[in-house]
Amino acid sequence: MHEAILSETAQAILDYLRRNPEAQDTLEGIVLWWLPEPHHTTRVATIKEALQELIDAEFISEHRGKDAQISYRITSLGLQKSDEHFQENADATNDRPHPNR
Repeated sequence: MHEAILSETAQAILDYLRRNPEAQDTLEGIVLWWLPEPHHTTRVATIKEALQELIDAEFISEHRGKDAQISYRITSLGLQKSDEHFQENADATNDRPHPNR
């Protein structure tokens, strides 16, 4: 089963969650802690779009806390799907001819 291609920002968030499956944070925390340096200048609206992309693809879920803040975390299905997604991308990359060959 082929998943839709994720945006670069969604890929970065999903990569963080694959390495830290217990992580859960708000939008502000994701901007500050989950994304690598190059993404720190990414507009918050772009990050929100990436989060929605991951929710729509069932990789992550959102939860409203007692303080009304929304936090995001990977789902068990999302963890399984992310492994498959990254394996498919790795396979596709390995199938491309090497530019120096």
